[in-house]
Amino acid sequence: MIITEILLNLHQEFYLDGLLASFLMPVMPYMLAFAAGAMFYVVVEELIPEASSGQHSNLSTIGFAIGFVLMMVLDVVMG
Repeated sequence: MIITEILLNLHQEFYLDGLLASFLMPVMPYMLAFAAGAMFYVVVEELIPEASSGQHSNLSTIGFAIGFVLMMVLDVVMG
């Protein structure tokens, strides 16, 4: 009897999760774009100035450029 109640409660929770997911799917690209923008802001504001302040600032700039180009190539190749 108790196991049946637990299974019914789990089923209801999964139903609510599916219902929530169906409402969030249309706005998911916008939420992911916001998260990417927030991460890009953190990188530009915090990491790049800190990497440029050391003795080997040219190396960090070249590494950033190579990483950016690599990501763009992978984006185009993998569609």
